[in-house]
Amino acid sequence: MEKNSKIYVAGHRGLVGSAIVKNLQAKGYTNLVARTHAELDLQDQPAVQAFFDAEQPEYVVLAAAKVGGIMANSIYRGQFIYENLQMQNNVIHQSYLHGVKKLLFLGSTCIYPKMAPQPMSEDCLLTDTLEYTNEPYAIAKIAGLKMCEAYNLQYGTNYISVMPTNLYGPNDNFNLETSHVLPAMLRKIHLAKCLEEKNWDGIREDLNRRPVEGVDGNAEEKEIIELLNKYGVQMVTDCHEQSSRNDIRLDLWGSGKPMREFLWSEDMADACVFLLENRDFADVMEESHSCNSSKLAESASHEVRNTHINIGTGKELSIRQLAETIQKEIGFKGTIEFDTTKPDGTMRKLTNPSKLHALGWKHSIELEEGIKLMYGHYLK
Repeated sequence: MEKNSKIYVAGHRGLVGSAIVKNLQAKGYTNLVARTHAELDLQDQPAVQAFFDAEQPEYVVLAAAKVGGIMANSIYRGQFIYENLQMQNNVIHQSYLHGVKKLLFLGSTCIYPKMAPQPMSEDCLLTDTLEYTNEPYAIAKIAGLKMCEAYNLQYGTNYISVMPTNLYGPNDNFNLETSHVLPAMLRKIHLAKCLEEKNWDGIREDLNRRPVEGVDGNAEEKEIIELLNKYGVQMVTDCHEQSSRNDIRLDLWGSGKPMREFLWSEDMADACVFLLENRDFADVMEESHSCNSSKLAESASHEVRNTHINIGTGKELSIRQLAETIQKEIGFKGTIEFDTTKPDGTMRKLTNPSKLHALGWKHSIELEEGIKLMYGHYLK
């Protein structure tokens, strides 16, 4: 890419898109194009076509998506599959019609089977049943990466699909109804600490910045306590004694046993820009073949599959360990308990990032450092 190449970043306000925009700007790219959802609804096919007609972007980063945690994926199943399919179909097809030089499609490692061998390499895609809770989202993302692969093979386009592991970082979604596990956990532990210290100014400031279910910092204490209780921040008091510093309990979903991998969003962005600058679909296809087992290659040498790329660290920890790490960073002294009546989701989701390593990129921010950075961003 040239420094003045026109680059359209779809989803520039989200966790992924904002990190990619920041990385591109830091590297001197000056001709970035972006639209808010209010300015351009990517589900609207005529609107997307009109945008491409007017702007004629040379490069496209498709980071726009409807995303969320277990609760959101369970409740909004229809929206998750419909909205993601609509957005990606429109952007990918218009990129083809308008001769975009390279497109980067972002998905998620939830595309892999629930019982996939660990760590998960790209070639375990579509080998078994998906995790039920996020199946609609996963199917949409699988369709997107296969659409990119198919367009490359039929039309000679240069589209690369990347599947990041669980991300966290600046501009994350801290909405307790729809956020992913790490930002949701960080916010809950922060609120638990405020309640533990009877820091009502801190609680009200938090709710004013990010209201929950329409409740902001102007609400009555009783309403706020009921809201916090709903999301697991429990005030446990003895009816004969005044609340003390250590009578706050945080209840989290599941057993705490599932293992998860987390990647700092700015590391992910650096991987994406590295691929945009240095690698083409032909490079990825070649590396995909070399990563396949010899048996697979011999039996299907004529087939082009699994050309997407995992972006991850290859390191994991349990949800309980994650909670303890965040608790230590924030300084919450209360107890954390796990509600085993709630679903765990997939027990392990560790990526094998060896293809990306072979293409020339590795992560740099480890989890403890990332959580410290994350909490600093949250407080600001």
